[in-house]
Amino acid sequence: MAAIVRVRDVMKREIVSVDGMASAKEVAEQMRSKRISEILVARRHDDDAWGMVTITDLVEQVIVPGHDAGDVSAYEIMTKPIITVPANMDIRYAVRLMNMTSIKSAPVEENGEVVGVVSLSSLVLDNNLL
Repeated sequence: MAAIVRVRDVMKREIVSVDGMASAKEVAEQMRSKRISEILVARRHDDDAWGMVTITDLVEQVIVPGHDAGDVSAYEIMTKPIITVPANMDIRYAVRLMNMTSIKSAPVEENGEVVGVVSLSSLVLDNNLL
């Protein structure tokens, strides 16, 4: 019987986040420099929820409507609250959860803190699920 692979075993441990007041231009610059397609928006306090801005958010809410990226904040275009995945979840269930909720990536949570990020592409391509 194969060992169960947990989300914590395959997640990216580097967490990239921005303040919610960061402009869409700053968000895009961070995403470009880190070569990522989503970025977490930091909580305002411990009881707050995390937010996330994706490439799709930038396209649909800034580029297509023709807004100036310097005048739009992360708060205005982020998704919040976001779905998080428990660090101890079996990756097979993480794939199912992400597929059922139509998300491509999710923060990984352990003891109430974000400890990494997991993406469908890394789960499928990097972890021999097929």
